[in-house]
Amino acid sequence: MQPKARKAYVPGLAALLVAVVAGCSGGGGADGTTTDTKPGGPTTATAAQPGKYRTLREPCGSVPRSMLKDLLPGVASLPEDQRAKVYEGTAAVTYDTDRRVGCAWKAASPDASNQLMIDLERVVSYDPAVSDADRAQEVYAKAETAAGLPAATAPGAPGGMPSATGSGAGTDAGTDAGTGSDSGTSTQTGETGSPSGTPSGSASGSGTTTPDGTPSDGTTPDGLEPRVLENLGDAAFLDDVLARSGAAAQQRTVSVVFRTSNVIVTVRYTEQPAHPTVVPDSRELQDKARELARTLAEQLNE
Repeated sequence: MQPKARKAYVPGLAALLVAVVAGCSGGGGADGTTTDTKPGGPTTATAAQPGKYRTLREPCGSVPRSMLKDLLPGVASLPEDQRAKVYEGTAAVTYDTDRRVGCAWKAASPDASNQLMIDLERVVSYDPAVSDADRAQEVYAKAETAAGLPAATAPGAPGGMPSATGSGAGTDAGTDAGTGSDSGTSTQTGETGSPSGTPSGSASGSGTTTPDGTPSDGTTPDGLEPRVLENLGDAAFLDDVLARSGAAAQQRTVSVVFRTSNVIVTVRYTEQPAHPTVVPDSRELQDKARELARTLAEQLNE
């Protein structure tokens, strides 16, 4: 009878041994993570914060009809059905509308032709140590560098944010963001001229001026040079490029680029007068482009 009694204690002894081993090898956290209690041991890395924006607005409906009428005066002379089609705009072709969207409008009048384009890019960082907003700032900084702003505007940006430095001009911001889109924000000014070919905003315009105050030699008036903008998103700049289109006509393109958290927005507004001796009004185009940029920034904050 004694052998049976001794066998009865074996399971209890095994359970005690398991409990002792488990206690000695502890260190698992309540959430299943493993921690190292040894002094100087590695700590768990904290992932960077995701961006504020997880999606993007529909672009063609983002510009109010009243603003389109002002930006595209040639539409007023079109038949009603054609006006409606122009106001609808043409959406940019993108692979992921949660990452990048855009829209374009175009209209001509007897006096001039106008083109408007907006581009919104949501930047996502694939480095867990870099936040989406920080990655977006890197992309924005390269676009600012590619614009070739005059040195006088370079010292700083809104909120003490450093101006873009060190990046090669002409870098496609969209490619850097990993979107694979051809409409990178840094290319907005490239269509009308490379940074090296951009008329210097520091030119004093000492020659004659047109009735609207624009220098007749095509330089940008004092105070309207390409520059960093304040009170627009987290960082912003404006570029103003005057170039020849064809044999004689002069075409001015004003671009406003700004960043809000992990979204970069580009507004590009172009005017080409019908008469070759007419120089597009820099102040008027800049005012209209900046007003639209402010509207888009307010929509992002809604």
